[in-house]
Amino acid sequence: MPNTSNNPQETTSAPAIRAYLGGSFDPVHNGHLEVVMSVYQHLLPIAKQKQRPLHVSLLPNARSPFKTQSTDPNHRLTMLRLATKNTPIQISELELWQAPPVYTIDSVRTLRQQYPNDSLIFIMGMDSAHSLDKWKDGLRLTDHVNLWVFNRQSSTDVSVGVSERFSVSAMPSKNHTANAQDIAFLKSQLPLSLQPHTTESMIELLVPPTQRSTDSSNANSNDPNSTGLKADLKNTNQGHIYIDTRPITAVSSTQIREQLQKLEHRTNKIPVAERQIASIAPINDIISNTESNPLAKWLNPAVYQYIIAHQLYSAAQFR
Repeated sequence: MPNTSNNPQETTSAPAIRAYLGGSFDPVHNGHLEVVMSVYQHLLPIAKQKQRPLHVSLLPNARSPFKTQSTDPNHRLTMLRLATKNTPIQISELELWQAPPVYTIDSVRTLRQQYPNDSLIFIMGMDSAHSLDKWKDGLRLTDHVNLWVFNRQSSTDVSVGVSERFSVSAMPSKNHTANAQDIAFLKSQLPLSLQPHTTESMIELLVPPTQRSTDSSNANSNDPNSTGLKADLKNTNQGHIYIDTRPITAVSSTQIREQLQKLEHRTNKIPVAERQIASIAPINDIISNTESNPLAKWLNPAVYQYIIAHQLYSAAQFR
């Protein structure tokens, strides 16, 4: 069954839970998959208990407004399909075929129009959440969706100590328990106007908008001090922000591309007669997931082979 989804609201018996991780995915790497799988595994038991459909998706963009170029969308989509094969993670093509630049605020508005009764969650790292005031209408994202913010620390070097320094796990770490000071610090990293919308419970992200409106209506009808139902409804529909306190050390797609270029530079120093033989080692490393090639820790083997086969990111020497 294909895992790409573009369809508007499906007919379901209960409001769905939909979570999205946006990005260029140029290329998609295991760090992306670890984050969305973590969200999926946390939400699945709740969705089952409440008998609500669950959809966790990667949302590739046409081209980031902060980048001047990116790899052909067809290549990026194919790599996403390879990386998510045999997983519950879906792919939304909502942004992929639009003329750039495409802004997140426009996408979340579209999602809210398509799924007016569903719980919508947009996933991002704290580095992105911290700079939302620099995005186009970034402070208005919570008018349409909830935010799940990961405590993403500074990116690691993909060429050194990858297995030790990459700490994303599909389940919470037993050795990490955030205290009140940790939570307060992370909350302070958000733009000031968004800080009042934080919640310590991911359950708050799952309340359907229609239920929030109904609850607000009932509450205000019994409140003699209510100053206006319309304004209060808008406030109750304001999305929540859940800060996932587990620290993760992230690698960027930029670092992956740079590492591929370093491999190319080293390989090009080898005499042409020996280059074809030398190229076998990196391919075998990625397949067997050995230590000699750091990219083995970050790229799905099928994605790595696709990069090689299509000469992406200056990797033509590995063909």
